[in-house]
Parts: sequence; C-alpha cells; structure tokens
Amino acid sequence: MRQKFLVIQTAFIGDVVLATGIIEKLHDHFPGAEIDLLVRQGNEGLLKDHPFLHEVLVWNKRENKLLNLWKLLFAIRRRKYDKVINIQRFASTGFLTVFSSAKEKTGFDKNPFSRLFTTAIKHTIGDNVVAKHEIERNHELIKSFTDTTPAKPKLYPSVADYTAVQQYKQQPYISISPASVWFTKQYPKEKWVSLINKIPQSYNIYLLGAPGDNGLAGEIIESVTHHRVISLCGKLNFLQSAALMKDAVMNYVNDSAPMHFASAINAPVTAVYCSTIPAFGYGPLSDKSYIIEATEKLSCRPCGLHGKKACPLGHFNCAHKITDEQLLQCLTM
Repeated sequence: MRQKFLVIQTAFIGDVVLATGIIEKLHDHFPGAEIDLLVRQGNEGLLKDHPFLHEVLVWNKRENKLLNLWKLLFAIRRRKYDKVINIQRFASTGFLTVFSSAKEKTGFDKNPFSRLFTTAIKHTIGDNVVAKHEIERNHELIKSFTDTTPAKPKLYPSVADYTAVQQYKQQPYISISPASVWFTKQYPKEKWVSLINKIPQSYNIYLLGAPGDNGLAGEIIESVTHHRVISLCGKLNFLQSAALMKDAVMNYVNDSAPMHFASAINAPVTAVYCSTIPAFGYGPLSDKSYIIEATEKLSCRPCGLHGKKACPLGHFNCAHKITDEQLLQCLTM
C-alpha cells in the first residue's frame, strides 16, 4: 500500500517555495508515495502541474476562516495520511496536525500544539554569520526517515509558461522585483531609479511584481532615463515570472518571494538586504547568487525578523548605505 504524506505550509509565497524542497526529498525517497501539500488560498498557483504532488489542498483564510479550517480538518481525516509534516508554527496548523488522524505527526517545537505531536523538532532562527538555512531547518522534520542532506526548492513552469514569456527574451534582459510587503525589506524607489540609470542601454529591464505593485513600477519608469524599462507587474503569474527570471542576465530582488523564485529555478540573482540579514536563513540558493548589504556595520540592524512598516530610527541607513556600484558589480562577475 502506498504511503501518504501531507506537508503543511500556509504562510507566505516565499515560504511555500522553500517548502518544495521537502517535496523533492520525499519523492526521491518514496517515489511511489502520494504527497499532498496544504497552502493558503492564493499560493496554489505556484504548484500548478507539479509532477510530484498528488493533490494541493487550499485553505481560504480570508472568508469564514474558522469554518474553512474545520472543513479542512475533515477533508484531511478522510485521506488517512501516514505522516503529516507541519512546517508552520501557528496554532491553526498545529490543530490540523494533532487531529489529522495521521499515524505520525511531526512539526516544530514552537507550535503551540507541539506537545501533542509524535515528534517535535527544535526550531531556531540564527542571528550570527553562520546559521541554518530555512531548507535545512525544514529538512530536520524529515531527516529521520530520509537522509541528512536537504533538497533545494524547485518550481516547475510549464511549456505554456515559457511560451508566454518568450516574447520578452529576444535580447539580453535584466529583471527587477522592486516591491516587498514590508517597508524595511524594500530597497527604496529612488535607489532602484539610480541603479537603473547606470545599467547599459543594451539591456531590456523588466519590472516584476503583483498587480498592487503597478503604482511603484509606474513611478520608477517615470523617473528613469533608461529607455528600455517595461513593467510586467500583474501581467505574469508566479510560474511565468519564474520562467522569465530563468534566462535573465541578472535578477535583482529584495529579501522577498522573487528571491526564492530564482532559487527554485536556479536563476542568477542579486538579493538586496536592508533591515534583515542572511543569517536568518532565507538567503538565495542559486549557483550564481550575490548578497548585497550595507558595508558599514549598523548597530540597529537587524531591527526585526520580518521587516517593519517604517524604519524605527527614521534614517533607513541599512538601505541608503548600499551603493549602485555594489549592485552593478554583480553584472560583470
């Protein structure tokens, strides 16, 4: 009888991308198993036609959140999983895990329900130069029945996704994903403008993001002197964006989801870190990847794990101390 796994990650887009490393490893060790993944509504597009997933379960958290949670629980129980692997650390997913009726329930010790898991794994976020990457932390949940080596995340854009962006690949190009949910994780608009103005005119520059990023993209385009900047914000879905990033000369990103897109297709990437630090464990994993930070040591950095709505001290030096030259150097390396 085939083993049945459920992996739970109902956090943000980037977290789901990183969770695909677990899917890769489970499939590698249990190629005949049924592997399901539970995500929050809106993130399921990342996993369309994923070759190793049997089913993607979706939790609608925006409407009737608790009612939908109960419906999910019953759906999970009906599937009779052998193992539930909960990457999330919040009570709602702990509840689903504990009452899943699975034979084995694994999650992190920070989850409020962890005492009722079969196995609770210690979860730590680093604050030093050497720290575990998120894929290593996630891998701890399955290490005991796979192996000791974490798998990299991977996305699978379809032939149709690559075809949809082929028109943008006729000459050398760079992508920039200028936005972030958090102000202190977003490289400032004027800094992007300054960088773009120093990029050779031989490159097309595509601005990537969600429909809500159109305003920022428009302001950038209005301010630059570079004549070949095009906004694709809201015009491409997740997998199409990843398909475009795949063949870029360089992809400039914040510490945000597009960085993980690049990792998941092994695209070249330059990640700009403002208030957060790579030691938290969410850095780029591409073979060709660069991390850009302020070279000056700032006593106020990092000011938080996830970023903030504004710089607590008002100066935002963690962003303003980064230079165009640091970013441009990555184009020639």
